[in-house]
Amino acid sequence: MRLFVSSTFVDLRAERDAAAEDAEGDQIYPRKWNHDFIGMPIIRKEEQHRPTVTAAEVEQILANSKRRYAVLFALLAGTGLRIGEALGLKVTDFSPDCRLLHVRRSIWGNKEQAPKTPNAVRVVDVAEPLARLLRDEIAGKEGYLFATSTGTALQQRNALGWLHEAKRVGFHAFRRFRTETLRRARVPEDLIRLWLGHAKPTVTDLYADGLKNDSVWRQEWCERAGLGFSMNGLLGLQNVVQIDSVKVA
Repeated sequence: MRLFVSSTFVDLRAERDAAAEDAEGDQIYPRKWNHDFIGMPIIRKEEQHRPTVTAAEVEQILANSKRRYAVLFALLAGTGLRIGEALGLKVTDFSPDCRLLHVRRSIWGNKEQAPKTPNAVRVVDVAEPLARLLRDEIAGKEGYLFATSTGTALQQRNALGWLHEAKRVGFHAFRRFRTETLRRARVPEDLIRLWLGHAKPTVTDLYADGLKNDSVWRQEWCERAGLGFSMNGLLGLQNVVQIDSVKVA
C-alpha cells in the first residue's frame, strides 16, 4: 500500500518491514543505508564549532553590560542554566538566601513551557557571591526575575542583542563555561549532571539518585567550585572569586 503525501510516495510496507523483529528482538529485514550513494555528509563531532568564553571574557561582558543584563549573564555563567530557564525564573523560585534556585519552567517564543527534559526540572545550588548579587536584585520584586516594564518575561532576542554588544557569542557559551569550571574543580559528575539538567546515562547513576537530596554535600561542592570569574565592579564586590586547584581527600 502506498500513501501519497505532498508529491512524495511513502511505502508503508517498507516501514512495517523495517520494524519487524523476531523472537530474539533482532530485525527480520535489516536496513542498511548506502551513505555514499545518497551523498550523506560525514559529521565529525570533534570538528563541530562549540564556542565558549574565558573568565576574562565573562568579566568583560559583565563590565560592558547594563545592570539587568549583567545580572542575567552572571547567572548564566555561574549556574549553567539554559537561557529559557533563566528567563523563566520567578522570585518565588529562589530560597530566601538565594543559595538555591528551582528550575520549574522555561520561556520560548514569549510563552511559558515545561523545561527541555524531565531532568531539567531540578534544584541548582548557587555560590555565595552570585547569591549576594541575586538577593539585591530580587529585593522588592514580584513575578519574573528578568521582566519587561509590563511584567512579562524578558525576550531572548533583546538579551542576545545586548550580549552581542559586548561579545559575539551565544548564550550556550556560558553553559559550556560553567561545565569547564565545574570539571576544573573536580566536582563529581553526578552533581554536574544534576546542576546542568542532564540525563543519567547508567543504572549506577540511577542508584545514586539520592545524592541530590544531600544539600550539605551539594553546597560544599558549590563553594569549592566557586564561579570561575570575578564580579569586580558589579555591586562593588571585590575579589569575589578566586579558583585554585581543588583536591578532594
